[in-house]
Amino acid sequence: TMSQFFYVHPDNPQKRLISQACELIRDGAVVVYPTDSGYAIGCQMEDKKALEQLCRIRQIDKDHNFTLMCRDMSELSIYAKVDNTAFRQIKNNTPGHYTFVLKATREVPKRLQNPKRKTIGIRVPDNAIAMALLEEIGEPLMTSSLIMPGDELPLSDPYDIRATLEHQLDVVIDGGFCGFEATTVVDMTGDVPEIARQGVGDASAFAE
Repeated sequence: TMSQFFYVHPDNPQKRLISQACELIRDGAVVVYPTDSGYAIGCQMEDKKALEQLCRIRQIDKDHNFTLMCRDMSELSIYAKVDNTAFRQIKNNTPGHYTFVLKATREVPKRLQNPKRKTIGIRVPDNAIAMALLEEIGEPLMTSSLIMPGDELPLSDPYDIRATLEHQLDVVIDGGFCGFEATTVVDMTGDVPEIARQGVGDASAFAE
């Protein structure tokens, strides 16, 4: 099978295309879509088969740290345990270039949690297309960055993505170039936030 391609306007995503893409995601599609730090690969949170397909494409195993892409703080709070301090710090820095590692709630499927730590990555993207998808689908998207086996950097050009993955993916949403810098990963599970990966987000926001 070949991927379906949607050319979506980066600032004013066409509602019709977003709806069509979300219908496919609900039917089990693995999707590549733009975020505020490059393209991401995702699928429906509860879809075991789609998750397996995604792991095959990325050649990652179940111990990979997955991320839930959320549309806002209230959705984030359903899937992650957030105390008042963490809530304030996250709220002040979302949407944006951060992935927050938090203890998962029962709402997060077991297979998406870090098996040892029972954590989940959570992120609120600052990107109109990603936001439109999340609004339409009405729940977080299970997401991973689009770094292919052996590569240092994620795929960032929609044409490369198409050439490399069109036989393995179901849907590619082309929103033009959206950078390729990784998010800054902030581990919020301890007493103080820890920077687990320095990316494009300013880490000083979380320094004591």
